[in-house]
Amino acid sequence: MYCAVTVPVPPPPEEFLGHKSACFHATDSFRAPFLQSHHRTCKPADMAQLMENEVFMAFATYAAIVILKMMLMAPMTAYYRLTRGAFSNEEDVGRKSEEEKKKLLRSHPDVERVRRCHQNDLENIIPFVVVGLLYALTEPELSAALLHFRLFAGSRIFHTFAYVAALPQPSRGLSWMLGMLVTFSMAYRVLSTVLFL
Repeated sequence: MYCAVTVPVPPPPEEFLGHKSACFHATDSFRAPFLQSHHRTCKPADMAQLMENEVFMAFATYAAIVILKMMLMAPMTAYYRLTRGAFSNEEDVGRKSEEEKKKLLRSHPDVERVRRCHQNDLENIIPFVVVGLLYALTEPELSAALLHFRLFAGSRIFHTFAYVAALPQPSRGLSWMLGMLVTFSMAYRVLSTVLFL
């Protein structure tokens, strides 16, 4: 909608007085001038009300937890590189002798294991954050939302532990599958609620 106010605007209709929402649909001609006059302050959602929404706060909490867990994989990779003496870039061992460089410029199973775990986080946590936000905006029941968020966060934390500690399968595979199923469940809720093709 494009707004342009060039004429005096009458006061808002009584039905709008005291209304918390900033947005209305112009379905009647008498409402249009008022709608146009306040359109510059029209917002898709009141941020204060959104932050009071328990489902959104739960999503923000668990999204922050899994994002921080994913970010910790980078320093963990650096730790394993230093302790295992396995580097991938020449500048990382630039002060070493040529003989030492040949020994240090190599891959190590422990380093590669952490890197693969980090890659798996990227493939699963980013979709969770995007789909989870859309899911939270569909106003699901708080208990259902908490179940989804907690299962995902728990599955990813256990997945990292199982991957880095090399726990026997299918522990890692089951934790990965649980996280995927949670994301698919939220995606189904979003599509079934707001499908618009």
